[in-house]
Amino acid sequence: MTKEPIEVLDDLADQVADEFEAYRQPDEFKDVSLVIENSDEEHPTLIVHVDREDAESLADRIDEFLREHGARTERERHSATDVRVLATVN
Repeated sequence: MTKEPIEVLDDLADQVADEFEAYRQPDEFKDVSLVIENSDEEHPTLIVHVDREDAESLADRIDEFLREHGARTERERHSATDVRVLATVN
């Protein structure tokens, strides 16, 4: 049985949360936030929002992690401290 893309992204989001846990402290502003945008049910997107000084460096690590786990990625840069990595799967 093949998993639906939304299930694959949900699993991937959990893996990102575990791998980058140090940037997601519960009682502080989160440097890394995760959202699954699924308005298009056939092509949902995991959005990893990096909001911190030197966001590009951390976004590079997250992008590499996502690609190693089978995702296709794109980036949106809103400023030097605001980068989003968008991940999709087949």
